[in-house]
Amino acid sequence: MTVHAHPDDEASKGAPTIAKYVAEGHQAVLVCCTGGEEGDILNEAMKTPEVEADLPAVRARELDASVAAIGYTSLEMLGYRDSGMPDMEANADPSNFQNAPLDEAVERLVRLIRSHRADVLVTYADDQQGYRHPDHLKVHDISVPAWLRAGDPAWYPDAGEPYAPAKLYYMMWARRRMLAHHEAFAGIGVESPYDERWFDRPGMDHRITTTIPIHGHYHVRSEALLAHATQCAPEEKFWFGLPDDVAEAAYPYDDYILARSRVPVRRPESDMLAGVA
Repeated sequence: MTVHAHPDDEASKGAPTIAKYVAEGHQAVLVCCTGGEEGDILNEAMKTPEVEADLPAVRARELDASVAAIGYTSLEMLGYRDSGMPDMEANADPSNFQNAPLDEAVERLVRLIRSHRADVLVTYADDQQGYRHPDHLKVHDISVPAWLRAGDPAWYPDAGEPYAPAKLYYMMWARRRMLAHHEAFAGIGVESPYDERWFDRPGMDHRITTTIPIHGHYHVRSEALLAHATQCAPEEKFWFGLPDDVAEAAYPYDDYILARSRVPVRRPESDMLAGVA
C-alpha cells in the first residue's frame, strides 16, 4: 500500500516498483489523500475552458488512467481536499487535508490498512527539505501512527479487524540517480535539466536501505505521467528528456528507506517483501 498526496504523485514516485510487484502476482493499493483540486494546469495544450471548468473531474480521470498504466489493483481516495502550496488562500479551507484533525485522518488510513490487510506501507520521508508541500508533510504525519496503530485493537475499534503491517518504507529520490541521469543527458548530447539548484539540495543517499531493481518496468513511469495530461506536457525535458531505455540503463532502480519493521531484516535489501510471510 502506497500513500500519496495528490493525483500524479503515484506516477512520479515509485511507479516501476509497483509495476514490478504486480507483475509478480502481488496486490498493490494506492491511497490518494486529495483530489489535487488546487493543482495548476501545467500543460499549455490542456488549458481550455472545458478543462479549467471541470479540473477536479479531469484530474480524477487522469488518476484512473495512471493507476491502470502502473497496474495498481486498488485505488482508495482518503477523501480530503487539496491544501494548495504554502501561503495560498486554499490553506484556510477547513475541508482540506492540511486542516484535517490528525486522529481523524489516521483512522481513515488505518481503516484501509485493515481492510486490505496491507503487509507493507510505503509513504513519504520524515525529511522533506526539498519540497515542503503541506499535503506531503501530512502524508508522513498520518502514515507513521497508522502503521503503529493498525494492529492495535485499542485504537479505532470501529475501523475493522486489527492488522499490523510488517514494514514501513519511505520513498526516496536518490542523489545518485540524479547524477546518473544528469550524465546520461550528456551522453546523448542533450542539455540536462539538473542545474545547481538540484545539486545544492541536501542528499540523503546515506539513509537508503532498500534498492529495488526495476528492469523492464521503467516505462510505466512515463506512461503514468503522460496519463496526467494537465500536469505533464510530452515535451517536458525534466520528465521525458531521456528515452525510457536510456534512463533505465543509467539507473535501473527505485530507492527507499526501511523506517520500521516487525520482521527480521538484513540491510541493504533488494526486496520490500523480504521477511514478509
